[in-house]
Amino acid sequence: DTNNTAGFQTGDEKVIVCIYTSAGGRNLMSEGQPFTQSIAYSNDRGRTWTVYDGNPVLVQINGSNRDPKVIWHTPTAQWVMALYLDGHEMGFFTSKDLKSWEFQSKIKCFHECPELFALSVDGDKSDEKWILYGASGDYLVGHFDGKEFKSETDSIRFHYGNCFYASQTFTNIPKSDGRRIQIAWGRVKMPGMPFNQMMLFPVTLTLRSTEEGPRMFAEPVREIASLHGRKRQWKNETLRPGDNLLSGLSGELVHIRADLRPAGSAETGFVIRGVPVTYNVAKQELSCQKNKATLKPADGRIRLEILVDRTSIEIFGNDGRVYMPMGMILADNPKAFEIFTKGGNTEVESLDVVRLRSAWRQDG
Repeated sequence: DTNNTAGFQTGDEKVIVCIYTSAGGRNLMSEGQPFTQSIAYSNDRGRTWTVYDGNPVLVQINGSNRDPKVIWHTPTAQWVMALYLDGHEMGFFTSKDLKSWEFQSKIKCFHECPELFALSVDGDKSDEKWILYGASGDYLVGHFDGKEFKSETDSIRFHYGNCFYASQTFTNIPKSDGRRIQIAWGRVKMPGMPFNQMMLFPVTLTLRSTEEGPRMFAEPVREIASLHGRKRQWKNETLRPGDNLLSGLSGELVHIRADLRPAGSAETGFVIRGVPVTYNVAKQELSCQKNKATLKPADGRIRLEILVDRTSIEIFGNDGRVYMPMGMILADNPKAFEIFTKGGNTEVESLDVVRLRSAWRQDG
């Protein structure tokens, strides 16, 4: 709360305000209690928190209304809350001080976990659109005036994976950076671990012009370079049926980037520790296991980026036009990789295979 609109700041440190759902009926302590929205604040950069004694700041509206997403809307100089109401309905509320909220409008769209933000089309700041999405990631492109969201599109599919859910984006990234970075819950089983499930790799979201209209693209954040280890690289190779440039290569955590011209083949792609990632040339279709997505060549080229983790393969096609995060249990042995072509040759313009270090610091 940079401007101390709620009046909670007590010292020189800027106050942090947490807006959360007080979920009723989930245990013995909350049995019979409604779903309401509450706030807490911290004057020591999140080390300790004080629950606001005027809670709830928003009483129950209906059902299990939850998942507040709160942003500062600069044009109207007020806070805006997007809130899941019930069924497939989101509501919009406004406040000057984070404590008193006024209902403005609602829209039938998605189920739970709303997200609301603006993106410039093709980086043009004079052409800005608003994005509204729910837990599935499906989204609307439209206009938001601080009170009402008016969609310019039908619901648009965001990802083609099997484990993506309930993503959120980071607000207040410095203007000098300017990115919209998203992180999603990866609903992936973790056998033998003392925890369950994971977060997918953070991605940068952009809004770009396509033949279908403005669409969101997702690419791994550039900070992945800080995890890079040893790299193998190939350029301008002709891949023939039966060839495997990656023969003898094995690993667990890997970052693959490839520019392929597959026009002479029927299929091309990779086998990642026993899991095929396949591009069908005739169908213009990218697939992994049962999941499929249309991916049209750009100037005859298919660009694939693949992140291989311990329990997931995250696939990005044509600079994030297709985003396919796949959760799965990968084979322990062999940890082998293959690049293949079937029914004809594929021209490999470039291929990088980079080993990744763990994001977790190894103390001691």
